[in-house]
Amino acid sequence: MAQVMVTIDGKAYRMACEEGQEDHLTELASRFDRYVGHLKSQFGEIGDLRITVMAGIMVMDELSDLTRKMKSLEAEVEALKSVREGAQESQQQNEQMVAAALSELAHRLERLTAKLNGRTPASVE
Repeated sequence: MAQVMVTIDGKAYRMACEEGQEDHLTELASRFDRYVGHLKSQFGEIGDLRITVMAGIMVMDELSDLTRKMKSLEAEVEALKSVREGAQESQQQNEQMVAAALSELAHRLERLTAKLNGRTPASVE
């Protein structure tokens, strides 16, 4: 386990984390410290524990909003996938209909060409 020193509200804390996660932990602590600093600037010195709890609640509120947005976006992605699949099926059906129509047209042209070729030169004017 790696050890990292982080500072929150001017106080240093030694934290353990997985190897390679030191920078991530430092960034998280720095972001949390900004919440604490913001609250202290709004409410003044109301106690470390109270400020920490308020900052934690703010973080959880943001997490809740982001979770709700993520679920909404996931639902939207699923709806778009469904629409795309429907459009692909429709496109395949349209392509099959066009291919069938072109095939029928080709057969008609072949029959018409055969009829025209079967006539005598005098009657083809």
